[in-house]
Amino acid sequence: MPEMRFRVQWPDGAEDSCYSPSLVIKEFFTPGKTYPMADFLTRSRQALTIASDRVQARYGMPCSLALGQLHRIEAASDKFSKISDAHVTVLSFHE
Repeated sequence: MPEMRFRVQWPDGAEDSCYSPSLVIKEFFTPGKTYPMADFLTRSRQALTIASDRVQARYGMPCSLALGQLHRIEAASDKFSKISDAHVTVLSFHE
């Protein structure tokens, strides 16, 4: 399966490199676009769950890396839960 990384910038300016075992991320995010935190989390959950499901369909088990990445995204977003207008920018994709 083609895997990819997508780089994001959090509301505090910090940047993270995120992992997906599938190119499905491209269907949910656009490089250079900024997403409200709730929308970013919803899209991340959907995309990384689909990616994990694709791995399970192919190899018989879900992708722990995709699910771990989702957990890290959710944990990172907790820091900004009190900021009502928090946004995340998807900076780039790297295959």
